[in-house]
Amino acid sequence: MATYKKRGFKPKNKAEEIVIDEQNSTTAEVFSTLDESASKTEAWVSKNQNYILGVIGAVALGVLGYLAYTQFVQTPKEANAANELYYPQQYFDRAMVDENAKDSLLNLALNGAEGKYGFLDIIDEYKGTKAANLATYSAGMAYLNQQNYQEAISYLENFSSDDAILGALAKGGIGDAFAQLEQPEEALDYYEKAVAHDSNDYTTPRFLYKAGVIATDLGYTDKALQYFTRIKDEFSKAPEANNIDALIGFAKK
Repeated sequence: MATYKKRGFKPKNKAEEIVIDEQNSTTAEVFSTLDESASKTEAWVSKNQNYILGVIGAVALGVLGYLAYTQFVQTPKEANAANELYYPQQYFDRAMVDENAKDSLLNLALNGAEGKYGFLDIIDEYKGTKAANLATYSAGMAYLNQQNYQEAISYLENFSSDDAILGALAKGGIGDAFAQLEQPEEALDYYEKAVAHDSNDYTTPRFLYKAGVIATDLGYTDKALQYFTRIKDEFSKAPEANNIDALIGFAKK
């Protein structure tokens, strides 16, 4: 605890005088140490000021470089990639409603046409953009619809998204590909990942249903019952709930 000396204070005896002298000495030592440290710091700064200024300059250049890259390179690149994505996406959307021309339209979506990029071109030319990531998803789905399951898995695994719908559809698409390749354990794993990705009225009952069917085929009746019951309890208005009682009954046998 600090002791303060009042103005006009006089020690009553020799002991108090010694204590006060010791306090004054300690205080002087503290200030002397602080002065010495400050002098050393000033000397170090003076000696290394070129280095310090260099570091500050490098940081400033790094920040300015990042801002310039974002404004003059990445932003235009994102815009160009998004514009390029429009054309193959049109072919893909048409393929989903035109069964007769489906394969040819999917080829155009993947490889481009009339001087326009396809999904594969966008993935290669615009790496690191949001459009390239979306093109990766669309390419995976195109291959899935072409029954090219290994390519579908490869592209869909490279797609990354926190989006509730697209993220779940990508994982479910991988599950569909594994199911077609007669790898039910892997299919079930990805259907479960699709269910866990997000809970919503569109993708959740869809992949709960597929997970339940695969689990039934694998003999995992407890899992199947869990998935079918969840559809009945939480998604009773979904199309997957139409025959859910029969599936629940089958899983209970």
